[in-house]
Parts: sequence; structure tokens; C-alpha cells
Amino acid sequence: MVMSRRKFIRTLGGTGIMLAAGTVGLQQCDRMPGEAIAAWNGPNAASEGDIRVWALSWALLAPNPHNIQPWIADLTVPGEITLNVDPNRLLPETDPYGRQILIGHGTFLELLDIAAREKGFRLDITYFPDGEAPADAPASEISRYPVARIAVTKDNSVRPDPLFQAIPTRRSTKEPYDPARPLQNNHASALVTAVRKEHSRLDLALDEISAAPLRVLTGQATMLEMNTPAKLEESIDLSRIGADEIAKHRDGIDLHGPMFWWLKALGFMTKEAAMTPGTAAHQGGMDYAMGWANASPSFGWISTQGNSRIDQVKAGRDYIRIDLTASANGFAIHPVSQLLQEYTEMAELQKAFYKAISKPEGDTVQMLFRLGYAERVPPSPRRDLESLLVTQRSACNLPSVV
Repeated sequence: MVMSRRKFIRTLGGTGIMLAAGTVGLQQCDRMPGEAIAAWNGPNAASEGDIRVWALSWALLAPNPHNIQPWIADLTVPGEITLNVDPNRLLPETDPYGRQILIGHGTFLELLDIAAREKGFRLDITYFPDGEAPADAPASEISRYPVARIAVTKDNSVRPDPLFQAIPTRRSTKEPYDPARPLQNNHASALVTAVRKEHSRLDLALDEISAAPLRVLTGQATMLEMNTPAKLEESIDLSRIGADEIAKHRDGIDLHGPMFWWLKALGFMTKEAAMTPGTAAHQGGMDYAMGWANASPSFGWISTQGNSRIDQVKAGRDYIRIDLTASANGFAIHPVSQLLQEYTEMAELQKAFYKAISKPEGDTVQMLFRLGYAERVPPSPRRDLESLLVTQRSACNLPSVV
């Protein structure tokens, strides 16, 4: 999140800090660290020797909840990748069953497949080869089962996917969209084409009559989460304030720029302040969130007929194809997951959402997202690929991450 997020700044302007930031020549301070976004430049030369590493360098750019990057890729078997959930990167408060985490694994798998095709390789993916956790099992259970085992094979019949070109420019645009520009019909048609119908169903709310109630519910869900301490704390704990924290962690919710530099330096931007209603930090976060919620001219959502763990992963594969299609066609997209989160406090708003969209009985809405037009935003941080890889087994036959 950079300083240009105007709603946040407007709230904080009354502190006098904005004047200071504009008068002491610090407009260039606290920039996004180059190393934190280096992955968006594509694989390095060292990856060329192993197609798995090359493809994983692109998969790392997949969208995922809170940018937590919950992936572990085991490369200990030649010609194979085993994709696992990192048990230390879960969101038990806002994603208590790990559904969103597995959707993030689906986005990762789809980018992996698209990248492998670019080099003429075929991926044979076996989902949950050792079984899967029940859909109502706690999030901690999903890391016990490999998400996928992937055989990587050279295949001259494989054709590149045109969406590969959109991977480096893909963004989740968490900004206000032009409220006067609902998604154009040709762009909506491109999204419909992107979804694999055998996996998921895509629905769109493009006109004001259908989008208005979703806009209201999205804002209400966002406020509910920010006013539920345990849920808010999970997000605050993943906030990386300033270039130093971003460079250290390279994940989570990035907050940087002169404004945040001053807020942090003068003690206004702390975890305690962000958690406390009435403070500039807490109110600024709420105003920022309501800024994008209120400026959402169109919405889309992906549903599956069931809610198995495979359904969740496949929904993620379809979502990233929608995301890449948005990038390729020059419009903005932003997942808004609050209404879909399965905790008690959200239940009533979730029912209202299902009623608003006339959800078919038995279907599960896996993804909800905003659609529209906005200025291009910078990329979000990514960890080094090496931190996700298991390349050898230790003496006690446990994976060694290097």
C-alpha cells in the first residue's frame, strides 16, 4: 500500500503530519525495496537448468490470501514437484477451515502449468495423492496432506497459453475504481471465456441494480471484520509498515511511503494504535477500506457445485485465469473475501449475500471480486523462491527447506 491511497491520507491529514511530509523533502523516502519485488522480473539465469525451478519462479507470483504465500514445493524426486501447505502460514481467524489457503494453492498450480507450457512441458497433476482433509476440518489439518503431486514431462504437443504474457503485469488492485465505468461487455465476455466450465461457474453483476447491494454488503463485511478484534489482529500482525519491515518479511500487507514513514517514526502507526478505535491509524484503515468498497461498479464471483478440497483448488485455478485475463485486457480486479469467510460473526451478512445473488442450493461461492477501471498499481512483495523449496531430505527423512 503506497501513500497515494487518498482515503487513508485524508483521515490522517488532521494530525499535521501531512504538512511535515510535504515540506522536509522526504517525498522519495521509504520506497518499496527492490529486492522485495525482484521476482516480478521473472526467473534468474540459474533457474534455466531445471524446468521445475523456472516454472515455480512464475508460480510464486500467484495471488493468495493476505499475501501470506503459504506454499512449499518439494523437489526431492527428480521430474516431480509435490506441493504442500506451509503449516506456519495459515489464517485461522479469518479462514478457519483453510478454504482460502487452498484456493491460493490453485492459483499457484495454474501459473505453474501456464509457465511449464511456455517451455513445452506437460504437467500431470494428481490432487491430494494421500487423501484430503474434510471441508469442515480446521485449517491446521490441511497441511497434513500434500495438495498435489506433479509429474513434469517434455511434450512437443503442448502449446503455450497466451495468458503467460500477462503474469508479470497481474495485480490485485486494492484502490477505488471509476464508479461511472461498469465493466464493458467485451471485457465481461473475455472473463466468461477464461473460466473452465467443468470446474466452476462464473457470475457477474455489471449494472447498478445488481451491483449496488453487493457494494453495500461488501462494505458492511469489511467494517465487521475491522471491528472484530481477533479478526482485525490477524491482519494487523501481517502488516509490514515501512521499507525495512517489507524487506525483512517480503509478504503480508505492505504499507510504505513518506506518510507511513512519518506515522511510524512519530509513534502513530503501531499495532496498538491500529487495533484501537478512535485512533488515526484505526480510522485511516477503515476509511481506506470503505474508499475502495464504495467505488466498486461491478462484481464477479466463482461458485462450485460442491466444497471439497479439490473444488477449492480448482476454483483457484479458474480465478487466476480471470485475474490474468483482466491484466491482458487492461481492467482491474480485486478479491474481496470478507463476505465468504466462515466465522460466526459473518454468518448473517453471508446469508444476505447469498440471497442477493440467488445462490443455488448446494453451491459454494469460492471467490468474490470487484471489477472495474483504475490506474495501474505496483506489484506486491514476494519472498525468495528458495525459501519455498525442499531440495533434499535430512538424515531423519524430513524435508530440508533451503
